[in-house]
Amino acid sequence: MVTKVAVTPSTPVFTRNPLWISTRGPKIHVRQNHWPSYGILTPTHPQSSSPKAPFRFDTGYALHAKRTTRPLPPPFLAPPSSSFSEPLTTARLSVKGELIRGLNNGDDAVLVGENFLGVNDGVGAWATKPQGHAALWSRLLLHFWALEVERRFDCNLTPDPVDYLQRAYEETKQATSSPNEWLGTTTSITALLHCNFASDGTPTPLLYVTNIGDCKVLVIRPSEEKILFGSKEQWHWFDCPMQLGTNSVDTPKRDAVLSKVALEEDDIVLALSDGVLDNLWEQEVLTIILDSVKKWDEGRNEEKDLGWAPPAAFAEQRMVYVARELLKAALTIAQDPFAESPFMERGIEEGLAIEGGKMDDISVVVGSCKKTEC
Repeated sequence: MVTKVAVTPSTPVFTRNPLWISTRGPKIHVRQNHWPSYGILTPTHPQSSSPKAPFRFDTGYALHAKRTTRPLPPPFLAPPSSSFSEPLTTARLSVKGELIRGLNNGDDAVLVGENFLGVNDGVGAWATKPQGHAALWSRLLLHFWALEVERRFDCNLTPDPVDYLQRAYEETKQATSSPNEWLGTTTSITALLHCNFASDGTPTPLLYVTNIGDCKVLVIRPSEEKILFGSKEQWHWFDCPMQLGTNSVDTPKRDAVLSKVALEEDDIVLALSDGVLDNLWEQEVLTIILDSVKKWDEGRNEEKDLGWAPPAAFAEQRMVYVARELLKAALTIAQDPFAESPFMERGIEEGLAIEGGKMDDISVVVGSCKKTEC
């Protein structure tokens, strides 16, 4: 395990048009093969409660899958049990009697709670293998990590998110080995909102970021219009990130990176799959986030394209709007074969003839740090 302390570099605001769409080709319109999905929190067990802490996240997420998400296999997907007339919508996603936390987005999985955020990116190549199921691996790893947080979170104790991830990894290996074997690997990024206490007992928010692979957490401070922190991607070689699972030599205990970031109220924490950052540079992300917050605060957040409009229940959710705007920007570049993109830039550096954006599962999870109301 490598531990580092986050620094706070001064980052200028990116002022040019954040959508780098080349003029060499025709104008590109986003083709929505799958509708985006939005939400505030991912499902938890009805009897579980969020860990109580002085600070919480005001959350939202926006997801777009490259292809239809594969259903989880039995025994993780339990069909209705009471009668044949029971609606199929009552099918249960569970493991060891626990409702599986989080959601899948293609091969990605996301976790959104008041005290934690997470994005895992399952390696899609496993779909070509017999018994390969990357979406199962990405989802279970987040599920077991969430259970560790729920069981062990205590504001008066120092958390150990890397140990949470190690235990989640071991539980995932066990769950995918019996009664049926399921193969897969996944990257992982999680952010746990905790706190420090000053000598007078005053709490201040402290973020624990745990990373293995190429998903990223960015922390943006709107009051200073800068990126406060960005996790570092981990690679074996180009387009092969460090990952956990079948045949991988990587483990959380040895390879995960833990970062601690001192937050302030209203700081925005982003957990992003590589489907975002293969298509947008970090400075573009900063510009989009700051612009969307400003538009919302000024009441200029009306969505004219009904294909992008969220359900009415989420229409007045600030962080859902912010997540949606970032998703739209990433998807626009991903579907533009003439756009400049970070993925294209890295490919050229490797001597590869790559042009345009990269179509992938795109997962955006957003949390704004708030003081918990008594």
